[in-house]
Amino acid sequence: MSANLTFVAKFLRGGIVAALLALGACGDGDRTPIVSDASGGQALSLTATGGRGTSSDYRLGPNDRTRIIVFGQPTLTGEFQLDGNGVLAYPLIGNVDARGMTPSELQQTIAQRLDKDWVHNPSVSVEVSTRRPFYVIGEVQKPGSYPYVTDMSVLNAIATAGGQTYRANMADFYIKRKQDGRVVRVQATQESLLQPGDTVVVKERYF
Repeated sequence: MSANLTFVAKFLRGGIVAALLALGACGDGDRTPIVSDASGGQALSLTATGGRGTSSDYRLGPNDRTRIIVFGQPTLTGEFQLDGNGVLAYPLIGNVDARGMTPSELQQTIAQRLDKDWVHNPSVSVEVSTRRPFYVIGEVQKPGSYPYVTDMSVLNAIATAGGQTYRANMADFYIKRKQDGRVVRVQATQESLLQPGDTVVVKERYF
């Protein structure tokens, strides 16, 4: 009889542990596809070819701010921000769908469109002055969006958002990131580096 009771107790204990683990795995209700962070704590590439993105191969996206210079044309020189769809409104040539372009590709596009109807053989320079923000949500004191800074880690992002709450699980994070045209979940550590536009999700601990 005592052997049977011991078996039942172990069965119930195992069932409770399994339920808690399942709750921790799916309690956030997020069904975004999960991918591994193969970067070893480094930011995943901003390019399709690998390596960490630099200013020259950075891919423009919504809310990036650019500085555009057309030499000898002060009215065409200044700072211009991409809208929420990645479209740049630029004088004379109108809207440019700049999402996914590098600064050099945007530079060539503007030069070609200006040369066609407005400025003969223009000399155009494009730089990224402010990259799109990152976001922190979940168990932090001040969830929201924050200006991206180069080499920003998950831990830095949490500190920027006022630090974690007492319920935060500081051993288990993930990042929501747009990759190859879709949003994925990247498993992360405190040392994982962010990309512009990332969302850091700080989960709740259950015990």
